[in-house]
Amino acid sequence: MSAKGCSHIADIQDVTPSALGCEECLKSGSRWLHLRICRTCGHVGCCDDSPGKHATAHFEATGHPVIEGYDPPEGWGWCYVDKVLFDLSKRKTPHNGPIPRYY
Repeated sequence: MSAKGCSHIADIQDVTPSALGCEECLKSGSRWLHLRICRTCGHVGCCDDSPGKHATAHFEATGHPVIEGYDPPEGWGWCYVDKVLFDLSKRKTPHNGPIPRYY
């Protein structure tokens, strides 16, 4: 997986996770399957296989293009704009505490 074809790779930031789980699901008491972290601002949202699809909703609301597979740590990034999957295994965002399991 390379970042070839992604025009946003240079914009990836080292970020601090915004929550110990999907922000919106934690507030509403909902469940998630996997987590994604925004590599622009650190927002933690749930994946598109989760009922809330909060990571995609965050992209749609903010335009922040790149997410990382966050929990479990998967070592990949995805650019919503360019629809490109790429390797982030050497730039994974560390957890800032234990992540509750809701799946």
